[in-house]
Amino acid sequence: MKIAVIGGTGLIGSQVVENLNAAGHEAVPHSLSTGVDVVSGQGVDRAVEGADVVVNLRNSPTFDDASLAFFEASMGNLLAAAGDGGVGHFVILSIVGVDKVPGLDYYRAKVLQEELLRGGAVPYSIVRATQFMEFMDVVLTWTADKDSVRLPATPIQPIAAKDVAAAVAEVAVGAPLNGIRNIGGPEVFALDDLGRLILSRKGDSRTVVTDPTAGMFAAVKGDVLTDTDARLAQTRYTDWLS
Repeated sequence: MKIAVIGGTGLIGSQVVENLNAAGHEAVPHSLSTGVDVVSGQGVDRAVEGADVVVNLRNSPTFDDASLAFFEASMGNLLAAAGDGGVGHFVILSIVGVDKVPGLDYYRAKVLQEELLRGGAVPYSIVRATQFMEFMDVVLTWTADKDSVRLPATPIQPIAAKDVAAAVAEVAVGAPLNGIRNIGGPEVFALDDLGRLILSRKGDSRTVVTDPTAGMFAAVKGDVLTDTDARLAQTRYTDWLS
């Protein structure tokens, strides 16, 4: 099976390509570095030519309202090329609970991406994942100073990137879901408690202050970013830290 992996050189994409090729498929990575610009459309037709499946893992370069225009343009170009090329399955990676956080521009943009995929002519699958473990260090930097880190107590369910990549690869070679598959990590944490765990394991003496107004996740109400009924990965956060 030939699979075009758009964004195939990134954190998730590179591992998806590796997994698919190890399983005997022909997975080809495409990105700006290989001459594929999903926003302008340059190289898109060439990237999907002859592909049985397109996996689109290309992410917006920003998390602000400009991400809406990015997904509108990129999905328009990719879906048109996939339809013209006779692609039989189009896969994207999204976020658990993405449609329940309208206060975040980036989440609204990902909802738009899902809607464009569902409205297209190509059979599709949407893989929604909980927050990446690899993303947690970045989250702490948003509201940190030399003495403290301010974090809300938002429930999150971190999943390792390698487990996300494995799930995406599995979906890519299966029949189109024409729907959504949720995947998540095996444990749910309050974000502030997770911050304390991270700092402790790193030997960082800063204090975590619980602040319901701090950072991007302050816009999240309740436990919408978690799903204990999702397909659960095996990697625990403390094992990943080790």
